Amino acid sequence: MKSGLMKKRSDEGPGEIDLTPMLDVVFILLIFFIVTSVFVTEAGIEVNKPAASTAEPKSKDLILIAVSPEGDIWIDGEQVDPRFIRSRFELRLAEAPNSSVVIQGDRAATNQYVMDILRAAREAQIANVSISTEA
Repeated sequence: MKSGLMKKRSDEGPGEIDLTPMLDVVFILLIFFIVTSVFVTEAGIEVNKPAASTAEPKSKDLILIAVSPEGDIWIDGEQVDPRFIRSRFELRLAEAPNSSVVIQGDRAATNQYVMDILRAAREAQIANVSISTEA
């Protein structure tokens, strides 16, 4: 009877490796790389930029605005009513006070939309406003 009560476990291998700590390290590394990566900001639509001979690269906290040929205005991937551009600028300036505006106007877009954006930037007291072009 004693032999029936005391069974030897033969289903365990000689040396099992616990992978839980390794998975924890992998997830910590994944979180680290996600947090420290730099994300590219997009204006929301693809535009055909006009050419310019005085083009120069920009790098800082940028507020990218795209103007479609139909006059639609996009900020941060979201279509915005022209009446609310200034308020969007002020919200972004609250987050990053030294932000500059880059207008990506399509070649076929009417200049009136670009002028509306320039006026809103001036009213929001943004010092650095640029128009994106092809070099």
